Amino acid sequence: MEKYTELNKQFINGQWREGKGDSIIDNLNPFDNSVINTFKVANKQDVDEAYDTAKDVSKVWGTNNPLVRRDLMMRTADVLMKREHEVTEWLIKEVASTALKAQVEIKQSYDMLIEASGYPTRMHGFTIPSFTEGKESYVFRKPLGVVSMISPWNFPLYLSMRTIAPAIAVGNAIVIKPASQSPVTGGTIIAKLFEEAGIPAGVINCVVGKSGEIGDYFTGHPGSRLISFTGSTPVGKGIGRIGGEALKKLALELGGNNAFVVLDDADVDRAVESAVFGRFMHQGQICMSTNRILIHDSIYDTFRDKFLDKAKALTYGDPADPKTIIGPLIDNKAVKHVLDLIERSVQAGAKLELGGQAEGNVVQPTILSEVTKDMPIFQEEVFGPAVGLVRFKTDEEAVELANGTEYGLSGALHTRDLQRGIQFAKQIETGMIHINDQSVNDEMNTPFGGEKNSGVGRFGDDFIVDELTTVQWISVQVQPRKYPF
Repeated sequence: MEKYTELNKQFINGQWREGKGDSIIDNLNPFDNSVINTFKVANKQDVDEAYDTAKDVSKVWGTNNPLVRRDLMMRTADVLMKREHEVTEWLIKEVASTALKAQVEIKQSYDMLIEASGYPTRMHGFTIPSFTEGKESYVFRKPLGVVSMISPWNFPLYLSMRTIAPAIAVGNAIVIKPASQSPVTGGTIIAKLFEEAGIPAGVINCVVGKSGEIGDYFTGHPGSRLISFTGSTPVGKGIGRIGGEALKKLALELGGNNAFVVLDDADVDRAVESAVFGRFMHQGQICMSTNRILIHDSIYDTFRDKFLDKAKALTYGDPADPKTIIGPLIDNKAVKHVLDLIERSVQAGAKLELGGQAEGNVVQPTILSEVTKDMPIFQEEVFGPAVGLVRFKTDEEAVELANGTEYGLSGALHTRDLQRGIQFAKQIETGMIHINDQSVNDEMNTPFGGEKNSGVGRFGDDFIVDELTTVQWISVQVQPRKYPF
């Protein structure tokens, strides 16, 4: 089986071609900063052509036999697993995925395709009793037509697939703009997978360009009905403003500053195991990552010592090494952000227990203790392998601390009393929270999304079907109606 070619091209109307823009994007390996490939960027004309194509094709794609769309999802899932090794190589070299992280991401993408294969037959309508004599009312569910998706670089394959697969499955065409740091794994290789599976030309389109040149134009383009975006809160707010002015639907999964709460009756060893995974998976570059660990004062020292011992054993370095747990951050800008956050927090009084240094783009696993709510590492999203440990004395104080930021995406808590845990969890202002687990959880049949500045809308199950479709009321006056004049 030959490996994919033309992954550094635009994909519009079933054709792989160079972008019409004047500049280029060098796709860099985060570990050694080597150039993987180079894109000639898309310009506004390319964006127009992608949307025009998608709009034309959607009229047919959205009305075909649902089993056609079901079978496409199944075939694409098979193609993905057939090319698992190739996709893994791309995830490692393009976004510094470790082997473990790549395995998780591919499995999630596969599961998303399988889950989406059931969506074509879940486009349920219904009838409504009419207030008018002799009338029947029907409600039909229909695809939106064209969907826009701006994909992130951290989990580019899966976080793209969780919009792409459902959007296509329910009958939409889609135009993708992947992040400049992950144009292949967040865009072109996905288009290749669907192309190999036999998707009709124009149902999926991918334009790779610089946000400063086509970003706002792509977002506000009248050719789409919905914008799906996963990324930072500041960028998401800008996308929300543009989309709102264009009266588009929005599905925005934004930043997180997720609390991990260890109550006084918790199993400390189990909590430590969970917290290490929740913080250091993919170098902490996950919106759901454990960002703040809140520990009851009575077990704080015990938890800290065991957490440190576990973190010290984590291997870091080259993501291509199967033994590596913590690889590089996406670029040097991200490294500087994390180191600055650590430095400012130490200056504010936090104690550096572990790490705090970088080797190239690899930041050592870093733990700060005696963190308080006014410190930068408490208030800001870290997006790197550093975490703060915070003391609390009562459940009420823990709730206040957990809710003490602008974010509300995910969270976790540990307790032996499950009813106590559920009542505690219900007080946390977050879209998702997990008892006796960690904060990085995403299952395709659950409502995924955040509160406050962590986004709007929900992915997963019937929730994403609702986002990607609309309903139409059609009434039939079966018996002649008597009008007042």
